[in-house]
Amino acid sequence: MERQENKGNTEQPAASSNFIRDMIKEEIKNGRWGGKVVTRFPPEPNGYLHIGHAKAICINFGMAKEFNGECHLRFDDTNPAKEENEYIESIKRDVKWLGFDWGDHLYFASDYFGQMRDWAVRLIKAGKAYVDDLSHEQIREYRGTLTAPGKESPFRNRGVEENLELFAAMTRGEFTDGTRVLRAKIDMSHPNMNMRDPVMYRIMKTHHHRQGDTWKIYPMYDWAHGLEDSIEGVTNSLCSLEFEDHRPLYDWYLNQLEGVHHPQQTEFARLNLSYTVMSKRKLLQLVREKHVSGWDDPRMPTISGLRRRGYTPESIRNFAERIGVAKRESVVDIALLEYCVREDLNKRSKRVMAVINPLKVVIENYPEGQTEELDAINNPEDESMGSRKIPFSRVIYIELDDFMEEPPKKFFRLAPGREVRLRYGYFITCKEVVKDNSGKITELRCVYDPATRGGASPDGRSPKATIHWVSAQHALNAQVRLYDSLFTKEDPLDAPDGNFLLNINPDSLSIVDECKIEPSLGDAKVGERFQFERMGYFRVDEDSRDGKLVFNRTVTLKDAWARLQKRT
Repeated sequence: MERQENKGNTEQPAASSNFIRDMIKEEIKNGRWGGKVVTRFPPEPNGYLHIGHAKAICINFGMAKEFNGECHLRFDDTNPAKEENEYIESIKRDVKWLGFDWGDHLYFASDYFGQMRDWAVRLIKAGKAYVDDLSHEQIREYRGTLTAPGKESPFRNRGVEENLELFAAMTRGEFTDGTRVLRAKIDMSHPNMNMRDPVMYRIMKTHHHRQGDTWKIYPMYDWAHGLEDSIEGVTNSLCSLEFEDHRPLYDWYLNQLEGVHHPQQTEFARLNLSYTVMSKRKLLQLVREKHVSGWDDPRMPTISGLRRRGYTPESIRNFAERIGVAKRESVVDIALLEYCVREDLNKRSKRVMAVINPLKVVIENYPEGQTEELDAINNPEDESMGSRKIPFSRVIYIELDDFMEEPPKKFFRLAPGREVRLRYGYFITCKEVVKDNSGKITELRCVYDPATRGGASPDGRSPKATIHWVSAQHALNAQVRLYDSLFTKEDPLDAPDGNFLLNINPDSLSIVDECKIEPSLGDAKVGERFQFERMGYFRVDEDSRDGKLVFNRTVTLKDAWARLQKRT
């Protein structure tokens, strides 16, 4: 598997050429499908969508939009044991949030169960399907291996009438779960193991979220997939690469049902992202075992988690376009995703000042009781966002990390006897360090130069560092949640027995309860995004209530990739 690096390209990507786009252009040119383009996004409602699904959504809906076609949102609800209505609603919400709309084309595979059964009966009558009494374990044993052919079931040559009677009895629920299946009769020595008499139906007496207790048998995905596409008139069935070996079976089923619409299945490489697991089963494990707070935990790669963390739909669509559409699997650096988020937020986020780890500073020569308002730019990237007033007073808070009592050579921020610039404010110089009995620094005593209001000096001097601050008298308290990578290894599965839980980062979440924020944030609403100057991009979380704001850090201002690599 190749590795796709973040090259730091700052140009906005145009819609690049890829083999799917080129294929559809050629089909339209040749008049295939009558010039129509119909795609579909067919999630199974057994979990929340993740960033890999976002890529598939962008491809399927994006291709349909580009060629004036339609994309169907179809729920593959063929396994009621794992499906919930909660997942259906979350998927619909995620697709819409990403900026796509299925219009009137919302479908459910379960609505086609009757047609699928009728087509199964047609294959039985044609001698191309049979009821098998072998157990699940026996079917797997009879299937053979990649180097050895399988062997035929002793029930393979049942007569058509007996198969019809048994299948009807299966449908009525006269047999217990697991005792019989319906299989396609293809070739037990076929080099593609998917073609070795695959199972089409299994008995499952499970309540279905839409069909209730009507059905006692449920179709397997390989049988249902192509039929759903055919019924809906899909032209281009775009799948991830793991379905490439299933394409011969997709085609075989449709070819046996003469006269039905036969779409073109095409496969593309799915998204593999470093420091991330993309398995629904593993994500569900993280949720159930409470390693995270839920599907929308901001450390999760789910779309709902990314949304709560503060990612924008534009940044995710941009990311999907940048990584492109390929036929070979690769691993994309998570730094590229973060870059796309940072690039988008830089344009749209209001700049504010917040001190996450506050250190008190008393400006001794500033008049007691005096307050003034300073002008601050909301976003230098967008003049239309205007400016705001921020209060300044004798006592301020600065970031703890912006002061060192004994600074190393390349530390240019505040230190004893050193002058720095306060953002939008004045030049200050540290004169005294105050400590408690344990030796912990509790306060700095500084002086300011009144002639440097606005951050400029009439004599032309310029400190080497500019630091942010908030007025202690006017500051509001907020909670900030600092998120880091959920895993410490680039490949989380690189662990004994593949136990990815061993690679969970114990420092993936840090909570600071007494962050000091400027008063302009007092009216911030849930979902709003801000740049805390010098600290990163933050989003107001849903947990904000009773006047207490909670901010999730979306991404730092600078690429954190080097720090991630140091962990390995």
